[in-house]
Amino acid sequence: MCNIFHRDGYTLRPTRAEDAEDYFWQNFDPLDPSVARLTGCKSAFSHDEVVDFFRSCIAAEDRYDFLLIAPDGRIVGEAVINEIDWALRSANFRVAIFQPEHRGRGLGAWLVETARDFAFQHLKLHRLELDVFSFNPRAEQTYLRAGFRREGVLRDAVLDGETYADDILMAILEDEWRALQQEAHE
Repeated sequence: MCNIFHRDGYTLRPTRAEDAEDYFWQNFDPLDPSVARLTGCKSAFSHDEVVDFFRSCIAAEDRYDFLLIAPDGRIVGEAVINEIDWALRSANFRVAIFQPEHRGRGLGAWLVETARDFAFQHLKLHRLELDVFSFNPRAEQTYLRAGFRREGVLRDAVLDGETYADDILMAILEDEWRALQQEAHE
């Protein structure tokens, strides 16, 4: 099974232990404020927090972490399939492009589609779910185009500065993904 994907000079590949330092220094020192806002994480992390967590993810049996590598070799994003429940064949999903200059190029859509396909083709999942905040309509549209469907809304569940926003729950099921694949090959 090949877990390395390429597009326009970019590479999406599994994380490796030796990536931990570059992952921190290239993306978390400092973390782009828009990444913290759109993902709901805190705005600053220590070196040890990031590196220790990164290394623990590699050993975890309930997740697959991929790094987006730019043509110049820098780590600029990630796609994560986590919280895998092997009995239910279900998982959570998220993507991030850390560097602003790599956004707006269609890479987010490529990350979503590539990781989605990996989840169903290689991991044999039945369900892939995510949540997206209502103040990120561009991401929601990307997920909708990739076949995810809205399943619910947690109203006023997050803060965007001092304003409440919704947390939108989305998922795609195995048969929906198969239908997308069928349409693409017709």
